[in-house]
Amino acid sequence: MRPQPLWRSFGLLQSVYSRSYQSFGLGRRAIQTATSTSQIPDFAFAFDIDGVLLRSSKPIPGAAESLALLKDQGIPFILLTNGGGKHETERVAEISEKLKVPLDASAIIQSHSPFAELVKGPDEHSSLENKCVLVVGGKGDRCRLVAERYGFKNVVTPGDIFMANPSIWPFSDVFKDYYKKFARPIPNPLDPRDPTKGLKIDAIFVFNDPRDWALDAHVIIDVLLSSQGVLGTLSDKNGRTDLPNKGFLQDGQPHLYFSNPDLWWAAAYHLPRLGQGGFREALEGTWAAITGGPSKGVELKKTIIGKPYQGTYEFAEHQLLRNRARTFETDAVRPLRNVYMVGDNPESDIRGANTYRSRHGSNWHSILVRTGVYRGGEPAWTPKVIVDDVQKAVEWGIKTSGWKLTE
Repeated sequence: MRPQPLWRSFGLLQSVYSRSYQSFGLGRRAIQTATSTSQIPDFAFAFDIDGVLLRSSKPIPGAAESLALLKDQGIPFILLTNGGGKHETERVAEISEKLKVPLDASAIIQSHSPFAELVKGPDEHSSLENKCVLVVGGKGDRCRLVAERYGFKNVVTPGDIFMANPSIWPFSDVFKDYYKKFARPIPNPLDPRDPTKGLKIDAIFVFNDPRDWALDAHVIIDVLLSSQGVLGTLSDKNGRTDLPNKGFLQDGQPHLYFSNPDLWWAAAYHLPRLGQGGFREALEGTWAAITGGPSKGVELKKTIIGKPYQGTYEFAEHQLLRNRARTFETDAVRPLRNVYMVGDNPESDIRGANTYRSRHGSNWHSILVRTGVYRGGEPAWTPKVIVDDVQKAVEWGIKTSGWKLTE
């Protein structure tokens, strides 16, 4: 199943970032010298973060120098990551500190950034601003706090649900001390005498990699099997052969959103580690075991965003173009001909750049580095070029564009 489209416009994300448009990764000298459209670069860079700029929060050699060079030369760039778990302002501040290169929140798009668009939605009926959303993943309740900063006003986590009723998953008992640090009371605790009066969930968002897979998966499945999204209920339509999808997800259950499809990511360990994509595969496997799955004509309906999907690259390009126009303070900015996507993951970074079709006519070129997930051999998706690291990638992109560096 192709992921369902998530957004119709980019207006809501613009408000998220509006407080932090300053210089978007460009040096003062470069802006001052760009006095005509011929002096404005017609190319830009997009960088993955983990495995390209940082590895286990430590700068990869050449990363800081590469971003500093682009800023000094007035060459636009954006950080496009499938990571998340923190608000964009917090994440970019940490990256700036680690790389010693000042960056602005408008320079980063995380996997869950587009979720901000669903706060208001395209119309009042679809708005989730005042509805109850279940936010899954991340450390503690950081993702809840991010969701609230996006504008969601009624956010619950699996930890809240567990602390209200620990019997929902008895094997999470060892996590009690962890959950009690951030859990909040839920508005409608389960009443076993009348489960229909329980907590109603209107949307499920996997913001970041889950920490307690078992609890998170169980809560999600409980909600997907419920009636009308009310926790503790079980739909009597489940399994009915006279209904579409064998009756599953036909009783007002909430929609399920994943922010990151990555199966692997580069961490401190010498081998790649399972990412959010691993959790999704485990959840889908469990769902199939319960419902019969695709072999029995049952589909787990969901929306997946993040790289390599078209919508995420559209989202990133729109942000890049807005930043570029704002920086040079002119409506006569030359068209953006080329964007160089620098990544370490063939399945997300390279695949996304290779398959992306720009509505603005820009050509996206994939550059694969050897400092993260990819370690050699024939990649699943063939990049334009394979280089050792981000510094070589930037050098290749600048040379390919024919841009002459200024002293």
